[in-house]
Amino acid sequence: MIKAIVFDFDGLILDTETPEYESFQAMYQEHGAQLPLEVWGRHIGTDGSLFEPYQYLEKCIGKPIDRESARLLRRERYAERMRGELPRPGVADYLVRGKALNIGIGLASSSSRAWVTGYLTEHRLTDSFHCVRTRDDVAKTKPDPELYLRVLETLGAQPHEAVAFEDSPNGALAAKRAGMHCVIVPNSVTRQLKFGEFDLRLDSMADMPLDTVFERIAGSRG
Repeated sequence: MIKAIVFDFDGLILDTETPEYESFQAMYQEHGAQLPLEVWGRHIGTDGSLFEPYQYLEKCIGKPIDRESARLLRRERYAERMRGELPRPGVADYLVRGKALNIGIGLASSSSRAWVTGYLTEHRLTDSFHCVRTRDDVAKTKPDPELYLRVLETLGAQPHEAVAFEDSPNGALAAKRAGMHCVIVPNSVTRQLKFGEFDLRLDSMADMPLDTVFERIAGSRG
């Protein structure tokens, strides 16, 4: 029996990942370079601490850049792309149905709490979650399972009683390392990446009701 559902945030609830990658790629192209997805993709779903995109750009072009100006322009491009961006299709339906089923609803993100809660407030989703855990709450972020285990502890659910919803290989790996069922819903960037173990793949949460997801997981487990 499923007692909890836990969502990633970036790229899963709100697609911040595509605008971010595109804004960095535009910056690289202005300097006559490319930011390969195979490089960028290795860090999607993590806290990003192991990859410094400005330093990598300087390495690619063999000279320093004006980092402050580049960072400002990149952020402006990202912000412009995010204007009007809405939660991905089906997210609201899953949250509403989860509450109707009286199961625990959590969020586990490798981003900062300020980043996550800012967007949740903007899109009026704050009250949809019984528990929110971010990189500020753990020693290690995804693909380490600590974030998911912290959420499950708060929700009072065992890993085998919970389903994680993820959009990235690192996030899915964290969920499976935690012992959870995992449904992947890749976005336009992460669908190009290679995933490891997962239980179900959807193009969109709007494609399958939450109850059917549970039935499919129960069937595969059986």
